Amino acid sequence: MKKVIKKRMSIEDLALSMNKGFKSVNKKIDNAVDLIDKLAISTLNSFEKTATKTDIDGLKKEIEGVKNQLVGTNKRIDDFAETKVSKVVYKVLENRVQKIEAKI
Repeated sequence: MKKVIKKRMSIEDLALSMNKGFKSVNKKIDNAVDLIDKLAISTLNSFEKTATKTDIDGLKKEIEGVKNQLVGTNKRIDDFAETKVSKVVYKVLENRVQKIEAKI
């Protein structure tokens, strides 16, 4: 069996070793930052493809059309509500018609 001789680490060796470690960590951080940047650009490109200005303008026009239809429907409902005959008036007229028909 060989006897292992333990070498004492000097401050310079420790500094070199730590410097290597820091460089390795810095490389990994730089790679992570690059990946995050690429992901951000990819996400932005995807958003631009899915929601273009023309799509948004088309949706605005469609929504405006639906609003106009609702306004028209509301006007017709209001007109119907104003011109409809109440049940009381209807019953009075129904009774009058029945009396006239009975006489004929």
